[in-house]
Amino acid sequence: MKRAQEEVREIMKGKEMVKEIDLSKLVYLKSAVKEAMRLHPPAPLLVPRETTESCMIKGFEIPAKTRVLVNAKSIAMDPTCWENPNEFLPERFLDSSIDYNKGQHFEMLPFGVGRRGCPGVNFAMPLVELALANLLFRFDWKLPHGIEIEDLNMDEAIGITIHKKEHLWLNATPFHE
Repeated sequence: MKRAQEEVREIMKGKEMVKEIDLSKLVYLKSAVKEAMRLHPPAPLLVPRETTESCMIKGFEIPAKTRVLVNAKSIAMDPTCWENPNEFLPERFLDSSIDYNKGQHFEMLPFGVGRRGCPGVNFAMPLVELALANLLFRFDWKLPHGIEIEDLNMDEAIGITIHKKEHLWLNATPFHE
């Protein structure tokens, strides 16, 4: 958070708020959002697919008309694709061409791919980045008194979409340059 906040405040120095046109300059913030989407995709299972013809996968015959569920969460945590997959490391995306918007990188599919990919991703992600950038720009964030970062529970609740099992409580203090 500190590095993303420093980036936003440095780039936005002298401005009142982050605007959509400024987002392309926020490279580390975008990397942090990608990493958050990798660790916590909005939906763990993608929209079901159905095979159109039978095929063989690793010696198993998959008949035509078989319903297939793709586990995006497991793909994003695969140690053959990601070094230290359980760690939050936005730096892994700084020099990476992986882009979840286009669906060309199958090691990370938080919004699906193809015809059944999320139609709102190109609208939603700039809004997420814009909201996050402005929150980091305008406020200093601290955990409540007596709570340490090690005490945070990042477990996810079970459901169609992923959300935290326990609420995250933070104290926001307005930032003045």
